[in-house]
Amino acid sequence: MVKSRRVQVLLILVVLSFLLIYFLPCSNNAYLEEKPSPVHILILSSWRSGSSFTGQIFSQHPSVFYLMEPAWHVWVTMYQNSAKVLHMAVRDLVRSVFLCDMSVFDAYMSSQKKKSDLFQWETSRALCSPPACDSFSRSDIITAGNCKTICGKYPFSKVEEACKTYSHVAIKEVRFFDLKVLYPLLTDPSLNLKIIHLVRDPRAVFRSRENTMADLKRDSNIVLGSQKTKGEMGPYNTMQVICKSHVEIYKAGSQATPSFLKDRYLLVRYEDIVRDPLARAAQMYRFAELHFTPELQKWVHNITHGKGHGAQAFDIGSRDALRVSQAWRKTLPFQKIEKVQNVCKDAMDLLGYRLVQSEEEQKNMSLDLLFAKNSS
Repeated sequence: MVKSRRVQVLLILVVLSFLLIYFLPCSNNAYLEEKPSPVHILILSSWRSGSSFTGQIFSQHPSVFYLMEPAWHVWVTMYQNSAKVLHMAVRDLVRSVFLCDMSVFDAYMSSQKKKSDLFQWETSRALCSPPACDSFSRSDIITAGNCKTICGKYPFSKVEEACKTYSHVAIKEVRFFDLKVLYPLLTDPSLNLKIIHLVRDPRAVFRSRENTMADLKRDSNIVLGSQKTKGEMGPYNTMQVICKSHVEIYKAGSQATPSFLKDRYLLVRYEDIVRDPLARAAQMYRFAELHFTPELQKWVHNITHGKGHGAQAFDIGSRDALRVSQAWRKTLPFQKIEKVQNVCKDAMDLLGYRLVQSEEEQKNMSLDLLFAKNSS
């Protein structure tokens, strides 16, 4: 009888040991599986559209790993090709970055690459704080100037190491002209991609491009071909291609005919951001599943209500953002405005930018009339 009870106790102990060994680890694994997958955010725009500032709204968030225009490396290396030909290489690079696989840059950099070889790396707060740089805290608002001075010495391996520690990966890119090129990323089960399509009044874009023409020459040649960028009509030809791409992207994104586009495309006008920065930043954060902290609210307000003029390319310092966004109305001759409106009419109609019919109207039309349609 005693022996029988001992056997029963031993059997019970064996069963309990089995449960502890096999079921508890499974429970832990189940917990790990419940961890949310990273969110991937693509800020899709064109040159001189306020995309560098919009990118900073995401870069400065402590949960976001951000890179500014990584496809710059593709275009610099393969500049003999057209934008359409380069779409696939750009898409593959963007996918790898989203997955924190930075070996993709091996094809576009020397084997001795450093973190500072990455285009505009200093605009990424994530590359200016641990583990990419130990001089700042991850919760700090970090300016590109301060970062560039202190954090440039770290090895390129820190880029991938840092990326893997964030819940969100955001990329700002101006080198996509067709949303359909991104469909494989939207259907990729390893990605959780959300697209913010940033547009700006073509007249303002044209005026800004005139001021940075030398900086944009190579890109314009890739977009259009070097012959079509020459002469008086060259800048307007480039604007026509850019505006047409915005129309096609908006149509594809807003119709959301493919089910995988549902709730994953958001159109944002730069003018709406600068008119109500806090509301628009909050909208984009909600879309990207990010919390709008009080520190970030203060930063967004301050950087859009300064005294700067935003004259330098990629300058993301404090400025009077609303006034800067409307500078074209005082500096762009009406003859040029008419030409821009002619080549970009479809985009302006679709995106809610009203045409001006005279110099007087150009100077005096209220913002409410000029942008009467709201993108939200």
